[in-house]
Amino acid sequence: MYRAKTRDIEVTVEPYYLEEQSDPDDSRYVWGYRIVIANHSEIAVRLLSRYWHITDENGQVDEVSGPGVIGEQPLLNPGDSYEYSSGCPLDTPSGVMFGRYGMQSADGDTFEVDIPAFSLDTPGLVRTLN
Repeated sequence: MYRAKTRDIEVTVEPYYLEEQSDPDDSRYVWGYRIVIANHSEIAVRLLSRYWHITDENGQVDEVSGPGVIGEQPLLNPGDSYEYSSGCPLDTPSGVMFGRYGMQSADGDTFEVDIPAFSLDTPGLVRTLN
C-alpha cells in the first residue's frame, strides 16, 4: 500500500498485476489499482479532476488528465471515503505512476491532492542493478 496526505485528504493506492489481461509475448503488461480517498478534514470536498504521470521501465512517459475519476466527481463530506478501481497497460514489465487530484472545498477553494508514487512490477521479475 502507498499513501499520501494533503490538507487532511488521504489517498491510499494498492496496485496489482492482472496476469489474465497481460500478454508478455506481445509486450502487453496490465495492472489494476484500487484507490481510497478519505476526507479527514472538517469541510466537504469534491474531486473535480485527475492527472497521472506514468513512466515505463524504458523511461517512456505518458500523461493522462481529465475530469473526475471513472466518470464521477464524488463529493466527500468530513469523515467520508470514496473507493474506485482502474487500470494501466504498459509495453514493459515494470513502471511507476504518480499524480494528483484537483479538488474543490465547500467554501469554493480549489487545491491539489497528491497521489503517491507507486510501483508497477510484474510478479517474479528478476532485476539486475548496475
